[in-house]
Amino acid sequence: MLAVLPEELRPQAVQRLAACEPVLRRLLAGLYGRHADFDAWLAELMASLGALYAARPAGLRALDEQRAAQPDWFLSQRMLGYCAYVQNFGGDLNGVAERIPYLQELGVTYLHLLPFLRARAGENDGGFAVSSFDDVEPALGTNADLDALTTRLRAAGISLCSDFILNHVADDHAWALAAKAGDAAARAKFLVYPDREMPDRYERTLGQVFPQVAPGNFVPVDALGGWVWSTFYPYQWDLNYANPAVFSAMAATLLRLANRGIEVFRLDSTAFLWKREGTNSMNQPEAHQILQALRAIVDIVAPGVLLKAEAIVPTRELPAYLGSADARECHIAYHSSLMAAGWVALSEQNTGVMREVIRNTPALPPAATWLSYVRCHDDIGWNVLRAEAAADGSDANARLARASRFFAGAEGSYASGAVFQSTDPNAAHGSNGSAASLVGLERAGSDEERELAMRRLLLLHGVALSFGALPVLYMGDELAMENDYSYLDRPQHAMDSRWLQRPLFDDARWQQRYDIDAGANVGRMYQSLIRLVRARRQHDALAANAPRTLLADAPDSVLAVARGERLITLFNFSGAPQTYPLQGRWTDCLDGGIVDGALTLAPYAMHWLERGATA
Repeated sequence: MLAVLPEELRPQAVQRLAACEPVLRRLLAGLYGRHADFDAWLAELMASLGALYAARPAGLRALDEQRAAQPDWFLSQRMLGYCAYVQNFGGDLNGVAERIPYLQELGVTYLHLLPFLRARAGENDGGFAVSSFDDVEPALGTNADLDALTTRLRAAGISLCSDFILNHVADDHAWALAAKAGDAAARAKFLVYPDREMPDRYERTLGQVFPQVAPGNFVPVDALGGWVWSTFYPYQWDLNYANPAVFSAMAATLLRLANRGIEVFRLDSTAFLWKREGTNSMNQPEAHQILQALRAIVDIVAPGVLLKAEAIVPTRELPAYLGSADARECHIAYHSSLMAAGWVALSEQNTGVMREVIRNTPALPPAATWLSYVRCHDDIGWNVLRAEAAADGSDANARLARASRFFAGAEGSYASGAVFQSTDPNAAHGSNGSAASLVGLERAGSDEERELAMRRLLLLHGVALSFGALPVLYMGDELAMENDYSYLDRPQHAMDSRWLQRPLFDDARWQQRYDIDAGANVGRMYQSLIRLVRARRQHDALAANAPRTLLADAPDSVLAVARGERLITLFNFSGAPQTYPLQGRWTDCLDGGIVDGALTLAPYAMHWLERGATA
């Protein structure tokens, strides 16, 4: 690597190479050392890394050095994320750039734009079937527009996060087209079987991601004369990471995007990267080795870049995605269990599952964080909670199925949502819908019902903002945007209820965000959320790496968490008032009020309390 670097860049690279190259070589030898040409392949890979580092713009290298000197920079309580589809939020990349002042107004420091690279023509799983990682989707702009956006975001103190779909490419990606044309090297980048013998053997233990609309994990492709592994939709072909050429090509692709100014990568479908007969081919040890090797490469070439694991797995399986002292992995991991447990708590008016999730949440390694959220573009998957839902002796499947029915609007529920196909036929269906509709705002018929719905919506965001994570807002939740049913009129989307929570940004509601009288729901939600964000920024006890203690002296429907020695957060998930036995005097961080002695929480109310009273 050093041989290809200009002299002025070598001092910066030497120290990182000394620390990370031995780890990288060990990991790659474990994955690919059996290949006869391993040494030549590794030398070629290292030369490629050197060239990509040399090509890294000076401004990004300066940011790398700044962040390498403060590796926990993203754990601050001042970090706030925002997630949106480009086409829904701004129309195109230039439209997103025009909304930067709004993001600054919210306090956003991290913007996750859902897939904006060139996607498959026709059906493309919302952009997750990528045809080219090196080009922007033409309908969303150009590569020059992306460069301009990353520059403007960086000047505003906002890091751009991009999806990087590791597991698969579209069937019209250059590799797939070459494979169909008879290119043996391209064919070897996929998992192709001449008949059903091996697919049938694998299928005995594999789950299904979309059992209703895309059953099975293999698709016949006449041009290849066989069956291609396709975990997700038939037009998304899984990559063969047992082939070292796949790893080196994808690593170089990620770094080219990083050199365009992308600072965070959401590594999509990480659990599926390695296949093993007799297993569900998820969370295999080699999948973690691949991620650890990518982390080592990033630490060498672009240490200002963050990797985020999209691993929607049970709490006990999350720590592996953050790595260890011997081999660091991702910087950030979604805490999907915490998110789903919050919704269970609302449906049951009981925090038992949430408490179990928090008890099972391990301490973070240095310079790593969870990602907390209320909603996202995907469904609420209940399977991640099976262990916690059964901890008190309950039937986990029955308990989670009740939550699924509740948020689909079952009798007696306030929610407006829809069930989603389950990855496990024996488990509860996932749930879709916007946060505002799921908490009851859409069906509210009176001022009292609207008030309770708004409290529920703020309650969930309060947990995400105070838990000790990097919190991410999903576009429209700050404006209490409700379900978008227009997807039913689009044949390519009608079979997928996830489009309920993928609306266009509502400019009319946005105009009402300060108007409490004319747009009570909008103004109330926006102003209350801004107050939470600002309160969080003022308390370093709410940083991702600050201590967290679950307090056991709360009623069953109340979640009580201490952050450090002076701050307590209280959340009432019940529709009835609840009392918490405080000792001494406290200041409410949200309204400045003084609490002296026991506190009665109104239905669905929350309080962030700091020990002691202000004058």
